[in-house]
Amino acid sequence: MNQGIFGEISQNHLGVPVIRKLLIIMLIVYCQMSGLNDDNVWADERPATNTNDMPRESKELMFQDMLMLFLLPHIEKKIDEIYSNKLNYSPEVYPYFVNVTNVQRVNGFRGFHFLICLEVVPTVGPHIPVGKDSLTFDISPVNPNNVKLISWKHLEDPKKADFPPNWMDVINWNF
Repeated sequence: MNQGIFGEISQNHLGVPVIRKLLIIMLIVYCQMSGLNDDNVWADERPATNTNDMPRESKELMFQDMLMLFLLPHIEKKIDEIYSNKLNYSPEVYPYFVNVTNVQRVNGFRGFHFLICLEVVPTVGPHIPVGKDSLTFDISPVNPNNVKLISWKHLEDPKKADFPPNWMDVINWNF
């Protein structure tokens, strides 16, 4: 018998570690039964309007995220170049603000030569968008580091309305 904080005798034979283990086991069973661990759900391509419409985890989305990590240094290099005269410092490129707009396998089935078009929204500070750009990469084993930027197009400049007053000094308004 254990004595409680007010001196009464407690009948609690289960210790805190045992209760924690039981709660964890119940949570795992719940997740298994509710399908929260299902990795075969495909991402929805419609724009998300609320949290219920957000894309769910899928193998396709995982591969796209891995590809973005691979391409991110190449994307950042070009974005730094594009915005060097528009901003007073380099913008950030987050993988989740890069959308794949087109992918093409150049030399047919199981060929390892690809063209991939991306739409990039670089940001500064607390995710303030500074523009939009389209980049096309040639991904092939014959390219140095397997990646070569073959075209780019600047789609949008920074918009003054997007910037709070304390972030106005980021933009070089003379561009």
